[in-house]
Amino acid sequence: MAERSGPEVYAIAAHRGFADALVAGLLPRYREEDIGLARLTLLLPSQRAARTVSEAFIRLAGEQGLAGLLMPRMAVVGDLDLDETLGPLLDPIGAGADIPPAADPTRRWLRVAQLIAEEAGADAPRGAALLRQAEQLCRTMDRLLVEDIAPEALMQEPVIGIVGEQAAHWAESTRLFLRVQVRWLAELEARGELDAAARRNRLFDHAARRWAETPPATPVVAAGVTSAAPALARLLRVVSESPRGAVILPDFDLTLDPAVWEELGCAGAPVEPGGPPFGSDDAITHPQYHLKLLLNRMGIARSEVRPWHRAGLGAAPPERSHAISSLFLPPRASAAWASLPPESRRLSGVRLMESANPEEEAQAIALLMREALDVPERRVALVTPDRGLAGRVTAHLRRWHIEADDTAGRALSQTPAGRVLLLLAEVMAEHAAPVPLCALLQHPLVGGGEGRALWLERARALELRLRGPRPPQGLESLRARVAALARRDAGAEAWWDGIAAILAPLMPGDAGEPLPLAAQIDALAAAGEALCGLALWGREDGRALSALVEDLRARADEVGTMLEPLALPAVLRDAMDKVAVRPPYGGHPRVAIYGLLESRMSRADLVICGGLNEGSWPQPPGPDPLLPPAVLRALGVPGADFRIGLAAHDLAGALGAPAVVLSRAQRDGQGPAIPSRFLLRVRALLGEDLLAAHQEQGMVALARALDHADPAPRYERPEPRPGAEQRDVALAVTALDRLRGDPYQFYASAILRLRSLDALDAAPSPAWQGTVAHRILQEWHEQGGDLRPIAERVLDEENAHPLMRGLWRPRLLAALDWIAAEIARLPDREIVAIEADGEMVVDGVRIHGRADRIDRLANGELAIVDYKTGSPPSAGMVIKGYALQLGLIGLMAQAGGIPKATGEPSHFEYWSFGKHAKSETGFGYRVERIAEGRSKGLKREEYLDVTMGFLRDAISRWIKGDDPFTARLNPDYPGYADYDQLMRLDEWQALAGDAETGE
Repeated sequence: MAERSGPEVYAIAAHRGFADALVAGLLPRYREEDIGLARLTLLLPSQRAARTVSEAFIRLAGEQGLAGLLMPRMAVVGDLDLDETLGPLLDPIGAGADIPPAADPTRRWLRVAQLIAEEAGADAPRGAALLRQAEQLCRTMDRLLVEDIAPEALMQEPVIGIVGEQAAHWAESTRLFLRVQVRWLAELEARGELDAAARRNRLFDHAARRWAETPPATPVVAAGVTSAAPALARLLRVVSESPRGAVILPDFDLTLDPAVWEELGCAGAPVEPGGPPFGSDDAITHPQYHLKLLLNRMGIARSEVRPWHRAGLGAAPPERSHAISSLFLPPRASAAWASLPPESRRLSGVRLMESANPEEEAQAIALLMREALDVPERRVALVTPDRGLAGRVTAHLRRWHIEADDTAGRALSQTPAGRVLLLLAEVMAEHAAPVPLCALLQHPLVGGGEGRALWLERARALELRLRGPRPPQGLESLRARVAALARRDAGAEAWWDGIAAILAPLMPGDAGEPLPLAAQIDALAAAGEALCGLALWGREDGRALSALVEDLRARADEVGTMLEPLALPAVLRDAMDKVAVRPPYGGHPRVAIYGLLESRMSRADLVICGGLNEGSWPQPPGPDPLLPPAVLRALGVPGADFRIGLAAHDLAGALGAPAVVLSRAQRDGQGPAIPSRFLLRVRALLGEDLLAAHQEQGMVALARALDHADPAPRYERPEPRPGAEQRDVALAVTALDRLRGDPYQFYASAILRLRSLDALDAAPSPAWQGTVAHRILQEWHEQGGDLRPIAERVLDEENAHPLMRGLWRPRLLAALDWIAAEIARLPDREIVAIEADGEMVVDGVRIHGRADRIDRLANGELAIVDYKTGSPPSAGMVIKGYALQLGLIGLMAQAGGIPKATGEPSHFEYWSFGKHAKSETGFGYRVERIAEGRSKGLKREEYLDVTMGFLRDAISRWIKGDDPFTARLNPDYPGYADYDQLMRLDEWQALAGDAETGE
């Protein structure tokens, strides 16, 4: 064999399709008679890449009609972003006693949190914030370790000087980082361990040293590895120089002009000895920048990189690579766009698709994928970092019974098993608050089996009882509501007893008091299994949850982590968000949905790049939260924009597919969306003359057509006319106003018997405030004594919301003080009825209601009193007949319908809790809305007669008559909005402005 003249480094252009081109070139180079490629070792970046290359071998064997093929051994160098470890080739058993084992990452996370708390002292965050800071610190340590930067570098003179020039918070953050890192590394040394990133570096160096000293007897080829970590770059250099070894770079642009290559910047190769490895004007966002950084760290000149001549199956046209190269030119070189001829700017096979919103985008993408599958053997892939878009596309594909594997997976926190544990943590943190408790009891995995239907029926019945303001915390406070269910369901109490026994161990005495994290996770796992059985752990999400629980429980116990139960839901959610649950194999063989990491080296005949908006692709680079950018530059760490270049490289690789669709939505969930900077470059390169020819409009129009419906006919104002039998209902004293002002509300409430449901854990409403105030006054009138202690006790029993206590309680107590003083100033009155029920019959209709209070005056007449927590109705409302409650109660007392208060009413008073300048306490006043000797307004002696007239009119028209129950008959009537949706108010109200609104 001829002596090698130098390193063997090859490049595969983006338009060739990396995996297929790689395999097409490996077969003639390394195949041997009878044993095929079995002697070859392929170093690949990840397990996903190994699977992609295996599929490419299968396709090539089928294309060439090979009866069989022994494939090469594939070893992965691992991917930290995908949480993958090294393969056994690079991490063999007995790699050397000089390479200690790796520290467990969960133990490191929890222990670093303790170190931060100790070093920061009183300034340290608590709970979930502390653990998030520990996660950030661990990530920064890994970032430095990958770059081969030792902790001592932070203590060198140039770096110390830069730290001193920073703002105070940056300087303190840097010092904290250094102190914690030094203590952590000392602990690692005492334990005989290494951080995982440092151990990877040692293993790379170990393999490089071994292969340099004793070259491998069989060829080793590194393919698709683009990480520019210094240790990995040294290993790749050795591979490129080994006998029959080679390094093959993906999507490397050999056509790039040398001047443009220089414009990318120094990229780790300082212009002057000892100078900064990264210049301030480096084109760090260019898709070739990280490849230049890799070559510089390998010590390879660009001129030494040669093309990998074998083309792959289904390659794009060669001119595509020239267009991609022009597309991502750095700023100065992009001036050449103006002189590019149309044939050099054309992206043949690339279409641009713009949708109105994310839902329309998902629908159009699903249609593109469905159309592609009509072509035999055609493969289609969606590449997007937008997990929401991926989920919507997956759901749309199920319309045609197409199951697409989303290889990026779902976060564990969004899976059924993960949600059970999170809900249990929320129940624990909030002492069985209604929202997490009801969500837990109705979770699909809870209460499964044959009794699922009955379980759900009871859980939903309990939810109805829990609607409204939050009850007192704890399980015991719910027994009264369960007892109410037991009146209709004899098994409800036993059902609740079983649930309470499971949840009781989760109830801490004080949710803000730190408890052992391991014990809390133990309790959650036991409760989850008791509620769900083995179904909690049975599927892929359950297995991932089981691994997380066991790992977190063991490491928390080892470290001794303490955590407040209040912080447990946030901590678990953060931990679960980092665990991707990928579906088992079995989806459609020609459909794939990839995230950006998973899409590398993958190839399909049609690639759809979705979600091309700023903030999604590329995602905004965030600065390191612990070390300032100036310190990182001085240490030789690439800037935060480095990941934008990786995202650009991902797009450049996707653009090499035979057919490509670049898709975006004009709006996202927050409003108008900004097109991705990459998409704007595509538009600028194409120019106005070519842009229209590259637009994809058909699928967008088809997506709109799928959801198109003829305009709905105009919805007229509702005017229901029920039959006489349905109209014959009793009339409450509070309902007459509603019947006259908005008959439709009365129809929905009294005839259809529809009631609006309060939300779970609802904020206290005005109706709730009125109920509490009435109860306080009733107990005070019945029991006597001091009013304030009664009010405090009732507020405690009603579990008044803290905000309500802070804002409404002082006003309530001031108004109650006024009421007590006002009653004491009226010695000529005797309170004869409190919360008294009454009824009467008028024209065959039963009128019923409850009087807040009735006083008997010295002359034997009655004063009807109505308490109002808000403002009483105006005099105009009383005159128009839309505030008749006091008059109806007076009529009932006059007719003897209130046993405790029979007589002739003469005063009709509203006692308001509202603010009043003349009140001694600042709150509370009483008012009558009838005239006292005035020429205008309703006279006292007329009040009952007028009220009876309004009542008889309403009965004759709507109860006994056949008038329609017209919606919003009086638009100015200040009724409730409970039935606005039912009457479809927004659909007809604007069109009814000219309609007659009289009675």
